[in-house]
Amino acid sequence: MIGVLVSGEGSNLQALIGAGLPITCVASNKPGIRALERADAAGIATEVFDAADYESREARDVALAEWLQSRGVELVVCAGYMHLFRKPFFDYYGGRIVNTHSAPLPEFPGAHPIEDVLAAGVSETAATVHYVDEGIDTGPVIRAETVPVYPGDDVETLRERVKAVEHRLLPEVVRELGVAVR
Repeated sequence: MIGVLVSGEGSNLQALIGAGLPITCVASNKPGIRALERADAAGIATEVFDAADYESREARDVALAEWLQSRGVELVVCAGYMHLFRKPFFDYYGGRIVNTHSAPLPEFPGAHPIEDVLAAGVSETAATVHYVDEGIDTGPVIRAETVPVYPGDDVETLRERVKAVEHRLLPEVVRELGVAVR
């Protein structure tokens, strides 16, 4: 079973739902976001784990991991989840967490990969799916697919092209990994 973590719009979550993957639950670090509405509409259990509601980030990560575990989650998919995990989360799910990143790794890690790619003036970026470890975008790459950067691109035009690839690539990789974690 798959648990998906979200922080925003939820377009990658929607791609996973549309692919018919066995998503048992969706958790967020923010209340009231579009991704939670998408999960509710699909009949998927949701919960919010706002760090402000816990004595520490570690306590929040334990609560999140235990909630996922109680729902039978074997693979955690970060689909636009914008919080770093602390060590306790890896005690539960280390080696079984994947994430998407809209640039090639390790060349363009961090929170603003599209902006970084454009600033670097490179001719291509990538939709990348990788394992999550305790670093920032330092886990092993599972699969990446290049996306061209065109001369007139801005952040929005490039982001939309990368998202289109992510929406296909992430469900493919998750489907393959779902078989591997059983």
